[in-house]
Amino acid sequence: MRIGELAARTDVSVRSLRYYEEQGLLTSSRSASGQRHYTEAEVERVRFIQRLYAAGLSSRTIAELLPCVDTPSEGNSDAALERMAQERNRLSEHINELVRTRAALDILMATARAHRESEALAQSV
Repeated sequence: MRIGELAARTDVSVRSLRYYEEQGLLTSSRSASGQRHYTEAEVERVRFIQRLYAAGLSSRTIAELLPCVDTPSEGNSDAALERMAQERNRLSEHINELVRTRAALDILMATARAHRESEALAQSV
């Protein structure tokens, strides 16, 4: 399939797919006229890359993890496990910060509601 079809099937822009290739995350074959061609396997690979991006991983980190996906070996697995543990710790910290931020927003919302209720009571008296 050509790049436009891959983009449509994965809901990823053509520009992003070209970027993935530049970063070594995705490969294609080229036709005689230079057009990129992808196999069916690239559809799931792009979706996998998108999930990693959505989790907050950088293209550099994704590139470090892909060898474990592409050619599993003890060395690749050890390196990937170490990197994934680092990313998991980073995500856990981020989640903790989000929980703290949500709690702060809950307090602010409760304060605003209480203020609004006290204003409504004052106006009704």
